[in-house]
Amino acid sequence: MRSNLKWVLILLAVSLAAQGLTAVLPPYIAQLFILASINAVLAVSLNLVNGLSGQFSLGQAGFMAVGAYTAASVNVFLLSSLRGNPAGDQIALVISLIVAAVASGFVGYLVGLPTLRLRGDYLAIVTLGFGEIIRVVILNIQAVGGARGFTNIPNSTSAFLVVFILALCVLLTHRFVMASQGRALLAIRENEIAAEAMGVNTTSYKVGAFVVSSAVAGVAGGLFAHYLSYINPSSFDFMKSVEIVIMVVLGGMGSVSGAILAAFILTFLPEALRPLQDFTHVDLRMVIYSLLLIVMMLMRPQGIFGRRELWQIFSGSKTSKSAK
Repeated sequence: MRSNLKWVLILLAVSLAAQGLTAVLPPYIAQLFILASINAVLAVSLNLVNGLSGQFSLGQAGFMAVGAYTAASVNVFLLSSLRGNPAGDQIALVISLIVAAVASGFVGYLVGLPTLRLRGDYLAIVTLGFGEIIRVVILNIQAVGGARGFTNIPNSTSAFLVVFILALCVLLTHRFVMASQGRALLAIRENEIAAEAMGVNTTSYKVGAFVVSSAVAGVAGGLFAHYLSYINPSSFDFMKSVEIVIMVVLGGMGSVSGAILAAFILTFLPEALRPLQDFTHVDLRMVIYSLLLIVMMLMRPQGIFGRRELWQIFSGSKTSKSAK
């Protein structure tokens, strides 16, 4: 109980610090900080599949879209009576996020059950196809705006809630990795055939990780929708999935703290390069952005942290050569 209370207090302290930070930052920087935190939640969710279990999914944007549209629909169409005051707005948002997590997790189960028997490139292609199917289906549902997008979503996402969810994801992922289920996923990542020979039900564990990853992505989608107050199917296309994959790869496959750092770097970097346009009169941001990624992958292909976590680096813990 004392340990759990300690972690709850730490989560609350970090979230309150983030809320205070966004209050003193310029509005534009505060907006980037919140969007980077949402991207970090997405990166942590995908890291559970791509990093910890060794699979390769390209459909994370589709589950984000399910969560975004589910949370927005529940809040706008079903919970309007709760809104009208700050407390009611937050209660409606939390309920919407819970429903979004359940919906995204269910869709992840339907997608993962038949596809996670595949491996490697085949899995990537199938998840990419399902992600695009989800986007096209939403594109043709007029009740949620169709191609016009979903408007008038309550702007109730706060830095406190986003950072609290991000910190909670980090804590739960760390606890999960240290548990027997996490060890089973790590065994699947290292050698799926050997893990199956030792009695690990590889399909069950992979589907479970995929469902949890999809549910967390749905929560990130709900936060995204309630922060921008407008969502469009084009916000959840193939390039969004690629962007999330880049965050995981750049940070280090299997490193939660690396994925978070990469999410912040890749969110802030294009905006940090914006002043160059004033000197060159040409928008070279994406060219420089791409070149930096290429250089990074050539010089450190294992990512920023490899498979290590930030606290392992500072504590000087010994890791295997392959983890560095």
